[in-house]
Amino acid sequence: MTWFELIKQVVRVPEAAAYYGLQVSRNGMVCCPFHDDRHPSMKLNERYFYCFGCGATGDVIDLVAKLFGLSNYEAAQKLAHDFGIDPDKPPAAIALPKPKSPLLKAYRQEEVRCLRVLCDYLHLLECWKVRHAPKAPEGTLDDRFVETCQMMDYVEYLADLLIAAELEQRVKIVEILNKDDLIANLEGRLKRLKKEEVTYEEKQAA
Repeated sequence: MTWFELIKQVVRVPEAAAYYGLQVSRNGMVCCPFHDDRHPSMKLNERYFYCFGCGATGDVIDLVAKLFGLSNYEAAQKLAHDFGIDPDKPPAAIALPKPKSPLLKAYRQEEVRCLRVLCDYLHLLECWKVRHAPKAPEGTLDDRFVETCQMMDYVEYLADLLIAAELEQRVKIVEILNKDDLIANLEGRLKRLKKEEVTYEEKQAA
């Protein structure tokens, strides 16, 4: 059995969805996180998910990859860390953590939020790196290109830790990101910048 197969056998889709903050109904329906879904249109079966609205489908690794913008390998790595999966142990010996503490559940939701914001910011920086790179050596540096050079490696480092680090380290990172409303301010800024980027793309297409 491969590592990917082990993860898909041990972690059921509804368990992963609930762990990462989706509100799963008793009949296995959730609001699809991949489009503007006001009424639950995604069905979660034990081994796969399917959205009747946008057509998104896949297994538990695909779900986590799409939620956080990760490769399948990174998504499998995150699932292994979050659900305590050891590839050297047989599936029967793997005890999945069953979150019962409201505090632990709240932390997990905040961790998911922090990772989503960091991934969104990283995606924006990657766009800026290409779009606002200086056209000539003597050209004036765009502030967005400067910000990309200053922040990209650090943001990528934090996102990697939230994906793969041990729980204790992830807790510390979430605390740092929430100190002085850092993550909330970044989240608000990204929403404003997203509107600006849409306007820019519309002008370019005109």
